Amino acid sequence: MPLSAAHPDDSQSPLARVRARIAAAALAAGRPAEAVTLVAVSKTQPAARVAALAAEGQRDFGENYVQEALPKMATLAELGLTWHFIGRLQSNKTREVATHFDWLHSLDRLRLAERLSAHRPPERPPLQCLIEINAEAETSKGGVAFEALGELVAAVRVLPGLTLRGFMAMPPPREDPVMQRAVFEDIVQRVAAWVPDLDTLSLGTSGDFEAAIAAGSTLVRIGTAVFGPRERHPTA
Repeated sequence: MPLSAAHPDDSQSPLARVRARIAAAALAAGRPAEAVTLVAVSKTQPAARVAALAAEGQRDFGENYVQEALPKMATLAELGLTWHFIGRLQSNKTREVATHFDWLHSLDRLRLAERLSAHRPPERPPLQCLIEINAEAETSKGGVAFEALGELVAAVRVLPGLTLRGFMAMPPPREDPVMQRAVFEDIVQRVAAWVPDLDTLSLGTSGDFEAAIAAGSTLVRIGTAVFGPRERHPTA
């Protein structure tokens, strides 16, 4: 049966159905369900909807736009949520990301890493960082080429205030689950060849997260399947 041919229980909430699919995909890959963390992508979603998911036990949320995220994070501060910045990071937003977020998924330049390191408050734990890979050299996306990983990894690892955990990639969408998995497996293998000791891979979104889990992803970024379709697209 294809990875996408899940049969969710319609009596469950969307979050519960997604969690069940994550657990099933992990089990099929011979991995425990807890090996995969769901990052609920809450961009464009109001604080009340984030709070509703938090009430169901969801702890990790992903945001793309700094100006939208900060008021939401302030409103929900007492919930103790974990916030991931997953959008393309601009230089003029490094202070806000370093100050307020727990994770960054889209590190792709040493200059950004240096600014994040300088701005990370000393009283906070290190910012958990993932280097974004541009797996297919798409000009519309950020990220670094595989061949540049070694140099950037070495430079980021010595910066104070940051902990380099692994990599993020978002290849072009594909409908075929077999092709999805093949693309993700290629990314995983190439990453392992460059840096075998890092522990986090952020691969997979609403349309392909089961294939990403089969290939070894440890974080999946899911918005539409949890929140439903988005209606607006603010800018950073």
